Amino acid sequence: MEETYMSALAEMGVSLTTLAVKGTATAINTKIKSIKDEKNLEKVRNTYEEIVSELLSEREEAIRIAQAYKTELDRIVISDEDIEHLHNTVSRVLEIIKAFQLISAATKGEEEIQKINEQTKSYEQIKELISVDTLKTMQLLGFNYKAAIGEPLTQICAKAITSFGDKKNTTSNKRK
Repeated sequence: MEETYMSALAEMGVSLTTLAVKGTATAINTKIKSIKDEKNLEKVRNTYEEIVSELLSEREEAIRIAQAYKTELDRIVISDEDIEHLHNTVSRVLEIIKAFQLISAATKGEEEIQKINEQTKSYEQIKELISVDTLKTMQLLGFNYKAAIGEPLTQICAKAITSFGDKKNTTSNKRK
């Protein structure tokens, strides 16, 4: 996955460099100077059409490269809204876990409830780490959440689903 990402960025970098080195402004300026004294209106018109066409083509290429860079950036960056959503979701999940633990601890006594309250404090500390300021700072330092957390979670889910399917197939084969 990382290799694909890097090759796409390298390819865009090459395209951008090619576009920058092309020297469009100098080439266009030279064309305009060369037709300044031209008397044939058809030739002048064709040259100007060629210049406009070239400029539009390069503009389209620059826009395509910019959009590709934006797409790659969007793959990595987590927006403030996403972070707020994550924070709220984690808060709700932690509250549910706390409630379940307290219900199960209620039958075991005061000591168990005390342990649950201590665990809850550590949960709250984790929850506080999931804030816009903290996560944006880590992102500015180069941390890629989607790669570090999302890709492993995706792989775990894929393995779980695959192994579930394999177990089901093994069971049905034994019955035959």
